[in-house]
Amino acid sequence: MNKVAFITGATSGFGRATARRFADAGWSLVLSGRRLERLQALQQELGDKVPVHIAALDVRDAPAVQQLVDTLPEGFACIHALINNAGLALAPDPAQNVALEDWHTMIDTNITGLVNVTHALLPRLLETGKGASIINIGSVAGEWPYPGGHVYGASKAFVKQFSYNLRCDLIATGIRVTDIAPGMAETEFTLVRTKGNQAASDALYGSTTPLTAEDIAEQIYYVCNLPEHININRLEIMPSRQAWSPFAIDRDR
Repeated sequence: MNKVAFITGATSGFGRATARRFADAGWSLVLSGRRLERLQALQQELGDKVPVHIAALDVRDAPAVQQLVDTLPEGFACIHALINNAGLALAPDPAQNVALEDWHTMIDTNITGLVNVTHALLPRLLETGKGASIINIGSVAGEWPYPGGHVYGASKAFVKQFSYNLRCDLIATGIRVTDIAPGMAETEFTLVRTKGNQAASDALYGSTTPLTAEDIAEQIYYVCNLPEHININRLEIMPSRQAWSPFAIDRDR
């Protein structure tokens, strides 16, 4: 039987690229996301290579998450890799100018959604046991603050600590846990964050060389296919043309 990867947020960006990478390697796929038409297109694209099960899902809805896990068809029920990719950033403005609703949306998706999916799938991962992997998609923003990062950065700091603490609890089970923390990567991320501002997205990624979704997918695949006795705790990945800024200092003018 093929190994099975369960990927959230599979309709774009890292999730879609990861689905393609694992399909190329012969893994069966459980793909979820909020945009059913994109899931159907991906299933049609990959279905000739490997078995693909899709489900429209909002990870913030805990009962819906549990129902999906409980009703996985035979052939998809033994999960070898959970890729917790669903997440988003909103409101890149200063905290004092941001709508509370945007903060709640990031918390509900990046934290509550992550917890919902992980909790629902842990029993199945425990059944798989040694060599199973949980990959949580964090961000360099969970380690390095920047203006406009506010709740997004805080939510990704949660991803890091949640991953580390899961490792402590799962140490005797053989399940690996990794926080993969990308830096600047050209996906739909900035379009979502700016609510469709293409000019803002073009300005961020223009005149440099950002990471691609495929770059991150390759690292996810690598981590999941290491020998069973190896666990990568955290993998922080930046483009070579991205680094840290000097300390910000407010001066009298």
